[in-house]
Amino acid sequence: MKFNPLQTPAFALGRRQFVQGGLIAAAVVGLGGPAALAQQTVDTEKLLAGHEVPDLVLGNPDAKVTIVEFASLSCPHCAAFHTEALPKLKEKYIDTGKVRLVMRDHPLNDPAFAGSLLARCADDNDKKVRLMMVLYERQRYWLGSPDILGRLFEIAKQAGFNQQKFEACLSDQAKYEKLLKQRNRSADEFNVRGTPSFFINGTRFQGDFTDPEAFAKVIDPLLKEAS
Repeated sequence: MKFNPLQTPAFALGRRQFVQGGLIAAAVVGLGGPAALAQQTVDTEKLLAGHEVPDLVLGNPDAKVTIVEFASLSCPHCAAFHTEALPKLKEKYIDTGKVRLVMRDHPLNDPAFAGSLLARCADDNDKKVRLMMVLYERQRYWLGSPDILGRLFEIAKQAGFNQQKFEACLSDQAKYEKLLKQRNRSADEFNVRGTPSFFINGTRFQGDFTDPEAFAKVIDPLLKEAS
């Protein structure tokens, strides 16, 4: 493929801001220092309003428990959550209407931005969510290749994209800048320094994000309290 969005002004802007802000170095290794641990609870209303692009949502909008996930498509730990813990959480809590999951993009690097832009181009919330899930499930396939864009395009074609739509999605400067602003604001306002980061009804989750039982220990008391 000749097209390379990583050379467009949008992605060049992102690289400059990554270097200047120092955010990527901390986030990739999962370090945020003491400040990252200081804010254990946030105002739920503020948290749910804190997005520049529409959140992707799984589950009942009236669920008693809301999990807000900040994740990067280039993050192997995020992929582990989506492939190991989420299927069981979905079966037990989300599909039964007890919990909703709000998935918020927190891209850590250019490939993650490319994946987020691609997923955001699907037709509706359900298709966006499905494409996001596929990108996590096949993360090693596309992210581990020297031809990341070629692999992304192969996945996109299976979701009904042609090359024109694919290139237009990854070159969307306005949407890129919104994602960048959202990521930076999440770091500033909610102390999101590493991915994945979770808030459950406004409280930062600090358990094993690959273990559904760790989530259950937080979710079950909240459901009991709300009943």
